[in-house]
Amino acid sequence: MPRTAVKDSNRMSLRIRPCDKELLMRAVSYTHTDLTDFVLRNALQAAKDVIAQVEQIHLSERDSLRVLDALENPPLPNTKLIAASQAVKKKA
Repeated sequence: MPRTAVKDSNRMSLRIRPCDKELLMRAVSYTHTDLTDFVLRNALQAAKDVIAQVEQIHLSERDSLRVLDALENPPLPNTKLIAASQAVKKKA
């Protein structure tokens, strides 16, 4: 029978192969910490890396300069932008 999720628990369990646990325990022994701390620290760092890779935009120097130039010298509004602005004013 499947287990139901407990909403108020901060506990997480997982099943791993014995050889994987052995590898983790070997690494834990070198870091002088416990398994929970080792796994959590490394999993959190991996999560931060994934989020940064997905959510951050990396621009080349040329593109960075183009963005800065557009911010400092914005283009004049075109007809679509003027029409959209007037439509918003009418709704308000």
